[in-house]
Amino acid sequence: MGRQRGPHAASRCWEWECGALTMADPRGLDSVSGPAPGARRRAWAELLAGRVTRQKPGPGTGQKVQDSAVRLLRSHLDWSGLLLEVEGPPCKKLCLGPLIDHDGPEACSNLSTSFIGSALRDHASQLGVPVAVLSSQMAASSIVRMCAAGAEHAHRVLLDTEQRKKLSSLIEITQYLLAHSMFSRLFFCQELWKVQNSLSLEALWRLHVHNVVSLWELLESCADLQAVVSWLFRNLRLLCEQVEAPCQHTDIARAMLSDFVRIFVLMGFQKNSDLRRNVEPEQMPQVARDVLERMLLFALEALAAGLQEESPAHKAVSCWFSTFSGQTFGSIISTDAPKRFFSHTLTQILTHKPVLRVSDAVQMQREWSFAKMPPLLTSLFRKLFVILSPEELVGHLQEVLETHEVNWQHVLSCVSTLVICLPEAQQLVHDWVARLLARAFESCDLDSMVTAFLVVRQAALEGPSVFPSYADWFQASFGSARGSHGCSKKALVFLFKFLSDLVPFEGARYMQVHILHPPLVPNKYRSLLTDYITLAKTRLADLKVSIENMGLYEDLSSARDVTEPHSQAPQDVEKAILLFEHTGKIPVAVMEASIFRRPYYLSHFLPALLTPRVLPRVPDSRAAFIESLKRADKIPSSLYSTYRHACSTAEKNPENTAPGMKVEPNCVDEPLKLLMIALGGLRAAMTDPAQYDVLSAQIAVISERLGPALGVSEDDGSCEASKIQLSVLAPELEQQEQKVVDLLLTSFCQNLMAASSFAPPDRQGPWAARFTMTMCGHALLPAVLTRLCQLLHHQGPSLSASHVLGLAALAVHLGESRSVLPEVHVGPPAPARDLSIPEFFNSLLTCRTAESSRLCLKFCTAAISYSLCKFSSQSRDILYCCLSPGLIKKFQFLVFRLFSEARDPLSQEDTAGLAWKPLGLPSMDWQRAALCLWRQRTFQELLKEKQFHLTYRDWLQLELEIQPEVDSLSDTERRDFHQWAIHEHFLSQPAAAGGCDGDLETACTVLVDVLLDFCQSSRSHNHSENSDLVLGGCTGNRDIFSRLQEMAADLEQGPAAPYSHSSSRGHFLFRVFRRRLQALASGWDVAARLRKQQELLMYKRVLLSLPPLVLVGSPQVEQPAAPDCDEFFHLVNSELLNLSRCRPCPSSPLVPFSLACTVLQRNFCSQGGALSHDITVHFFRGLLNACSQSRDPSLTANLTLTACQTKCPIVLTSALLWWPRLEPELHCRWRRCFQGPLPPELQRLQEAQQFAQSFLSPDTAAPAPGPAWVSAAALHFVIQQAGKESVESALEKLDCQREELLVCLFFFSLMGLLSSHLTPHIRQTSSAKAGDSLKALHVCGEILGFLQKRKISWLVLFQLTETDAGLGRVLLRLAPDEYIRLLPLAFYSLLSYFDKDALIRENAFLHVAVDMYMKLTCLFVAGETSAVSTPANRSQELQSQGDPVGLIRKARLFLLQSIPQCPKKSFSNMEELLATSGDWDPEVSTALLSRQQAVSDTDLYQEPHLF
Repeated sequence: MGRQRGPHAASRCWEWECGALTMADPRGLDSVSGPAPGARRRAWAELLAGRVTRQKPGPGTGQKVQDSAVRLLRSHLDWSGLLLEVEGPPCKKLCLGPLIDHDGPEACSNLSTSFIGSALRDHASQLGVPVAVLSSQMAASSIVRMCAAGAEHAHRVLLDTEQRKKLSSLIEITQYLLAHSMFSRLFFCQELWKVQNSLSLEALWRLHVHNVVSLWELLESCADLQAVVSWLFRNLRLLCEQVEAPCQHTDIARAMLSDFVRIFVLMGFQKNSDLRRNVEPEQMPQVARDVLERMLLFALEALAAGLQEESPAHKAVSCWFSTFSGQTFGSIISTDAPKRFFSHTLTQILTHKPVLRVSDAVQMQREWSFAKMPPLLTSLFRKLFVILSPEELVGHLQEVLETHEVNWQHVLSCVSTLVICLPEAQQLVHDWVARLLARAFESCDLDSMVTAFLVVRQAALEGPSVFPSYADWFQASFGSARGSHGCSKKALVFLFKFLSDLVPFEGARYMQVHILHPPLVPNKYRSLLTDYITLAKTRLADLKVSIENMGLYEDLSSARDVTEPHSQAPQDVEKAILLFEHTGKIPVAVMEASIFRRPYYLSHFLPALLTPRVLPRVPDSRAAFIESLKRADKIPSSLYSTYRHACSTAEKNPENTAPGMKVEPNCVDEPLKLLMIALGGLRAAMTDPAQYDVLSAQIAVISERLGPALGVSEDDGSCEASKIQLSVLAPELEQQEQKVVDLLLTSFCQNLMAASSFAPPDRQGPWAARFTMTMCGHALLPAVLTRLCQLLHHQGPSLSASHVLGLAALAVHLGESRSVLPEVHVGPPAPARDLSIPEFFNSLLTCRTAESSRLCLKFCTAAISYSLCKFSSQSRDILYCCLSPGLIKKFQFLVFRLFSEARDPLSQEDTAGLAWKPLGLPSMDWQRAALCLWRQRTFQELLKEKQFHLTYRDWLQLELEIQPEVDSLSDTERRDFHQWAIHEHFLSQPAAAGGCDGDLETACTVLVDVLLDFCQSSRSHNHSENSDLVLGGCTGNRDIFSRLQEMAADLEQGPAAPYSHSSSRGHFLFRVFRRRLQALASGWDVAARLRKQQELLMYKRVLLSLPPLVLVGSPQVEQPAAPDCDEFFHLVNSELLNLSRCRPCPSSPLVPFSLACTVLQRNFCSQGGALSHDITVHFFRGLLNACSQSRDPSLTANLTLTACQTKCPIVLTSALLWWPRLEPELHCRWRRCFQGPLPPELQRLQEAQQFAQSFLSPDTAAPAPGPAWVSAAALHFVIQQAGKESVESALEKLDCQREELLVCLFFFSLMGLLSSHLTPHIRQTSSAKAGDSLKALHVCGEILGFLQKRKISWLVLFQLTETDAGLGRVLLRLAPDEYIRLLPLAFYSLLSYFDKDALIRENAFLHVAVDMYMKLTCLFVAGETSAVSTPANRSQELQSQGDPVGLIRKARLFLLQSIPQCPKKSFSNMEELLATSGDWDPEVSTALLSRQQAVSDTDLYQEPHLF
């Protein structure tokens, strides 16, 4: 009202808004807008003529002026605007403040509404209309104007904030008018419906909620109900979309939707509706039902069309389906309207668009199972099933099918949901189907028959746990004389006519059922069955399905496709054995198959049954079943004999053992409840845990009820098993087993806590032991141990204090019975081994993390305390049975580690106290309990036993498991603890007590040994493929390794440095290596070689982490001042050099091993004849350190390197290989320490490198320094690393070199050729590797050409032995053993480069060639040539050289062609050579012997040369 308007504008506004009223009452219009027609208009001057004279104010003048002003305002108000603007407390907006003499906001508001009411009365009286009509019309006009203010949102059903404020003010005024009988609801509704398209759904909802006008009144006042239905449907759909859309008014939208649905349900489905209205009685319920049906129709059509996630239609459907919930109908659930509405909705769903025929349903119903149903439709069905009982649902389903045309997809989907979600409905459906069948055969009702078969097949699709399989149902219904089909011929004809009509449409599964489980038919009507079987088999043949190869126990009603017979046969065997176990008789299905289905029985079933295996000493079920079949002549004699023979040879292949099938019991809830009641009775009896008779009787009841709860017989005990298989990494339990075990474990923990509150463990009687033995029977022990593994190893941190106490006590009592319990065979992550029960619990508890350490401490504290208290009066032997030594050692370890006060020596007064008492405290102070136990005299006496005392080795093993990232100690705390443990505790302890006798070297020796053991075991546990992480990846070894480095440094700085190696014992590190290598299993199998390579790799990493002087040693005091490197040289020559490449056979599954070997090879021998860079640099650093301690550094270096030439030449060749990276460091350190040139021997290496580099330059090559093999090695490495053009130029300069240099270079090139085949190229492509091999072969050939050209003998390189002296011995030490063994392969790879004529003239050639051929053949037979087998993607040239078979064939041909041409001297010692080889190649042997004999004969008949 705050706007100023002139009188005429106000009059015009009123005329526009009340035009209808003005037309009806002309007089009212005249009185408002002006004089009647024909009256003279007065001029403005005339109007003012009477105002010229100033009137003097009198006594009542002020009141008169005020009354006149009020009348003026009333006659010129914009009523619609006034209703909208009266929205809040501020009175000034009404422009009526001067007229109302009140100040408060509430008063102002009340006065505003009363003022509007008064004004409306006055105006209505002036117009001559009822005030209710006028106010209703004005309110309707105001609502329209308010909704029109948001017209930019054409499809909006919600109001904005400003509109809600205005509507709230309007509702307040309207409620006032209603209260004073100044408002007409009917007229108001009629005015609204005139402009329904401009209305907002929220405005109508708020009018309904605030009782201005109900939705019923709104609907019944509308003349066009169909338009209203369309408008409501459109707005409800938009509302559903906005409910799911993210907005700030979602709560309002949900409330609106729920209210509208509730109103429509009450309006449309309430039986006793209020029909007092003046419309037809059925119109309003019909409107409500129409709206609900249209919403459901929209949702179903959207589902049928396929909905995209997050689409508006999907949101709308999801929102609408969500209204079918208890939250929506909670307030009206007491009425029958929701149930009637749900029934109606279900009918609408089942009858929606019934376009599918029965034949379509038969073909497609497997796609309509519960799992494949749209989730929205599933949720709708489940919501509908909430209010309706199973009986009502089945009855309604039956009624709909009998009275309507139905949508078979929805009907069958409903059946699936019904049997899945409502177990009570399963039997109801079964009974309904039986009634349908009875009715069908009574009157040959095809509809009932169709319905029965479709419903059964649909229910059977959901699995046997929900409904019997179709095969079982069909056999039960038609396989006996009690079936409805056997009553007459008419019924039989009807049945087979129906089944025949199904044949073109149904799947193969169902026809297989009908053939294999045919209806029972009297003999005189047998033709009906045979005709059908013929028809069905013809159809199966068309579908390419063989009935003869079908499994015995195949699930014929499953939705899966027909399985292959070879995959079904093992399942049939396991089920047949299971049935044989229960009955002791051969199953009927097996007997039938042996007669009627012999192809499947003989070709698939018997081979699956007679799988070769290691036969048990005591025949098991499988063996007994086989013998029963044999006695019944159901196994052919030849097949049985083959099986027995295969089993007799299966001892070496136990993996071929036929697996058994464990059938888990199927418990019902009732036995489980009875067990719970029995356990509750035991809990109640715990008020006096010492009353033996009462507790024993109750435990007997528990034992009796355990069997039914598990579904096993009483005499089925797990103690009969010799071993329990258990996977620590992934323990699994069946659901029923876990329920039973959890009940028992919970009961045990609760009973223990209850009993401990009344008496300590030693006065609780034997109830705990009896209860534990009860859990060991009934095949329950494996389940109990599996559950304990889950709880302790996987869920330990979540266990409460009472759980830990109870499980610890249970572990003690299980250990008490260890003599009668089987061992536990555990798998990963620990090594597979058999453990006793106490050791099994020890393996479950780790100390790797802070959480696992806390759990381990709690469990150890509880177990040890309980044992000491429980068996305090018994002998010490019982403790040895109950507790694992590892458990007690872990407790000592954790107490030392976590509680610094425990590291101090115990005083006499500390060694008293009761161990169990702190555990009974409510707070469960574990630190106090642990320290109390630690200080107890009994426990300290127990630790004096050798098996329970924590030794230095034990401490290292446990500390190595710690993961520093999640340790309970900080880095500083952990280092302090290590220092205390090593230097203050274990170092000073005597060796008999597990200490080191004060010997730091002993401490280092034990540490290295334990560290290597830990890394090796961690490697085998984790199966890591990254060998670089052997030490770095083992959890916790980082800090312990730091302690080793610190102690090694202390030893180095001590008065008697061990690095002099003067002692006959040698350095402790090499002693450890030597002892461990001797203990390793020898052999050439893959596992032994891989383990040795892993061990050596760890040695290398230990060496690299320690001071480099360990490799060289300090120089001796006496002259000559040469350090003793013999131990390192021996390790290199015997082990590091001979690391051979692991070659698993192609069929071996050792892929990770192969990769590990690849990485190991890379870490040691980067190329043939050289060590890796890191170990090479480490040696020379050690050499420089030794020189720095020598009186004559240069002499020390010279003597050491001179010793390398004879004792370990590979060190020098390695230096030459890495010289570009090694030389700068050597120069720098030597100049800094000694201010002089390099020693002569180092200069010799430098000169050899320069000589080799000169071959790549265009200048003349420098002279080669001695010895020749050093220069040859340098040249070989330079050629290897050079490009193709540089190699060609370098090879041209070889012609003028010394013979010895060329022979050595040829030897190194041979090693390079073998290395190109053997050395892994992890990051190289196959083409790059092929190029390396071709390059190596070309270099070998060129060097061989120079040797042959200069007539230099080179055959001696292929006859090297350990007895050789000089150069031969050096070369032999430069090559790994495997390379020497593979020299025959290199020899014959160079066939194309041989100068055959020149070679034949050499006396030694034939002997070498035959020897190489024999060795090549042996290598091939042993499988060692597989290491150099050439991949198919290599070049043709390389394939011809690298293919072992082709190479042997070429070598053989070469020999056969060469033997006749060789001179007679070539055959000397040939008989001796052939005698050592045996019958290796008869043809070559014959050729050799024949040629030798011919030579001998020639010599015999040749005339002597006398002159």
